[in-house]
Amino acid sequence: MRMKRWISFSLVLLLILSIAVGCSKASDEKAAPTTTSESETPKGDQTADNKLEPVTLKIMIPGDRPPDMDLVIAEAEKRMKDTINVKLDIVFVPWADLSQKTQVTLASGENIDLIFDAPWLHINQMIADGFYEPLDDLLAQYGKNVLEKRPQQMWDANKYGGKIMAVPLGLSYMEGNGYIVRKDLREKLGLPPIKTYKDLVDFAYKVKEKEPGIASFMAAGTTGQQTYSIVGLRSLNDYDTHVRFTHALGSSLMLYYKNNDGKVYNLFEDREPVLTWMKDARQLYKDGLVYKDILAAKDFFQPFLSGKVAIDTKGSFGTGISFDQQFKSNVPGGDLETVTFFDPTKGANISNFKQWNFLAVPKVSKNKERAVMFMNWANEKENYDLLSYGIQGKHWESVGDKEYKLLDTKGYWQFGYVWVWNPVDERSDANGDKTHEHFDAVLRDADSFTKDILTGFEFDPSAVQNDLSQYNTVEAKYYPALVNGVLDPEETLKKFEAEAGPSLKRVQVELQKQIDAFLAKK
Repeated sequence: MRMKRWISFSLVLLLILSIAVGCSKASDEKAAPTTTSESETPKGDQTADNKLEPVTLKIMIPGDRPPDMDLVIAEAEKRMKDTINVKLDIVFVPWADLSQKTQVTLASGENIDLIFDAPWLHINQMIADGFYEPLDDLLAQYGKNVLEKRPQQMWDANKYGGKIMAVPLGLSYMEGNGYIVRKDLREKLGLPPIKTYKDLVDFAYKVKEKEPGIASFMAAGTTGQQTYSIVGLRSLNDYDTHVRFTHALGSSLMLYYKNNDGKVYNLFEDREPVLTWMKDARQLYKDGLVYKDILAAKDFFQPFLSGKVAIDTKGSFGTGISFDQQFKSNVPGGDLETVTFFDPTKGANISNFKQWNFLAVPKVSKNKERAVMFMNWANEKENYDLLSYGIQGKHWESVGDKEYKLLDTKGYWQFGYVWVWNPVDERSDANGDKTHEHFDAVLRDADSFTKDILTGFEFDPSAVQNDLSQYNTVEAKYYPALVNGVLDPEETLKKFEAEAGPSLKRVQVELQKQIDAFLAKK
């Protein structure tokens, strides 16, 4: 799950010219069977018998390609042949490469029909630069299921400039979060269940003392994944000041919101409580508790799954059966538990009802209608199940209408959150950890949250595009190390500010200006 930063558009173009990127795929649009009325069918791609010409949709999403992906695609294409007549060319991009790869692809003009994007990635910038097609009219004509499977609150909070610029992929109004912990080690060391952050740190030190060869702590160390850095996850459980990420910098806390007051804070100027979290992370690193290659690990779960780490950060309340099985196959006799410091009290959490993942239709697509028709097809229950869980009877089996049981986690795994997720059709794992089930219910209840004062606000970065580009280049040098304790925060922030302070300040001023204008209209 969840990865960000973008480089300047001009630099991308230079890169493109140097590597001669460019390719194209034949594609077109979706339609219903031969009974579909002319007004509902894309013109210019029908045969004489009113059947749609076949097209291939090129879809770019993050993650690793499952070994059985071709089987799922074959079944999907079989189902679509007599209706929307679509074939699928699914391009998987490693999470660590996602920001640059998707940006280069879009800037090159390569024909992509559907592409993953997110606020923590570069969706605001891509929209501002005109890369994505507005979807209001296309969804009204070809995307009834897409519209109906998402509540109005989700649509209202996820428009850009009053328009639907991408389809939100989400189930809830806030992301779960926690720490995966080696329960077997905790029990071996004679420690009670972890209830507080201090308990977690105490466990980490005990692992360091008693379990040589196992690192105590792992977190996200690469640019684009900093929500799950050591400091990033601390911010998600800040119920004292409600520090939150901004619209301008994704999951970087160099600019941040707090107290739901509509103000933008600059870490170079207003350092608490973030600086304290950085110092805490630094102490963990200096004391040898943090995985030594944290900044080099593209997949920050892999060391944990290999049995090399005792604690890892995670963007959910549970691990999931697939994760558990991978771990136990590598660590016989090992056992896991998830620790979270989430407060489920009504009103304790702030939400702007914004979703984290989106699927967009690039303007360069030659098959916009068919792309939306495919999304509509994918939001039919039977097809949603196929794309989300694989071949029924081989990869999974149904447990009623709301749950599933996994049969094969090696051939196909779950990645619906990057291309199909909706809150109506998603099933829960019948064998999953029910410990935090009540927390998940809170996340899906809009009335559980205090409404963010900035709900509906979108940042237009065009006025500070060059500043953002310059700043992000410098941030990549320092920020991942700062939020994982690798560098001393006091010394590093001085160097960081000397190189990027002016550009960050201009971004802060522009963001605050737009927020003030937004709030003045409320």
